[in-house]
Amino acid sequence: MSSLVQHSLLIDAGNTRIKWAVFQSGALGMPMRWLAQGSVDHAQVAELASQWRDLRADEVLVSNVAGEALQQALQQAVDASFPGISVSRFRADTKIAGLQNHYRNPQQLGSDRFASALAAHHFFPDTALVVATCGTATTVDAIIPGKGFVGGMILPGLQTMAVSLAQNTAQLPQIARDLSLDTLFADNTQQAIMSGCIHAQLGAIQCAIEALEQQAASPVELVLSGGAVPYLQPHWQQLQAKRQTHVIDNLVLTGLAVVAQDRQLPQFSSDL
Repeated sequence: MSSLVQHSLLIDAGNTRIKWAVFQSGALGMPMRWLAQGSVDHAQVAELASQWRDLRADEVLVSNVAGEALQQALQQAVDASFPGISVSRFRADTKIAGLQNHYRNPQQLGSDRFASALAAHHFFPDTALVVATCGTATTVDAIIPGKGFVGGMILPGLQTMAVSLAQNTAQLPQIARDLSLDTLFADNTQQAIMSGCIHAQLGAIQCAIEALEQQAASPVELVLSGGAVPYLQPHWQQLQAKRQTHVIDNLVLTGLAVVAQDRQLPQFSSDL
């Protein structure tokens, strides 16, 4: 990456939303201080050009797990806002920014998962980590210091799980997003569904932590990110009050910032 690059437009095109932020080189920290940021639903991708109209960007770095049609729409928005600016598509590789990727096929790992792992590893390089990103899908990944990213698991996200259960089970009600939950053993159907979905998420995370502690032979800390964190975190704290837990917003964008600042970048594809 050229040392002249000062401002990077980072784009996280996820399963349901597109998040973006402008990162100034040298500004990595917790919390991240973006020069500008925003998000839109997939259907609003054309609005990005107007949101970016007055921004400065020397490069554009994209993590996109949402398919070719969205890639083309992003390209159009970038071309309209930053004509002539190079567009790089971030993909997982064998090693990036000092993090080794032990996926059987390293390039098959989702760009969002590896970006999240890069962010977590950057801030906690000497710690065994479980990295849980909780959105439309929940991904639970493991990092061992000195070894790298060792793999993980993918399960339906909290809302996806609840809606699927409600839609596919006779006479079960839809789950309200703001439904409160006071006890694991609920005494009504709505809360029973929500309790099951929340504790399925937490159980997967806890299972990953216990397995990683045995594999790494060291204490494990948890990094949480994603839109479902406000629903999960209070219950996690009740179950694991002594567990060191870090909540980092926009973990994928933060990982892209790590990549943008790293001086040993792989050759990215520029065929958005």
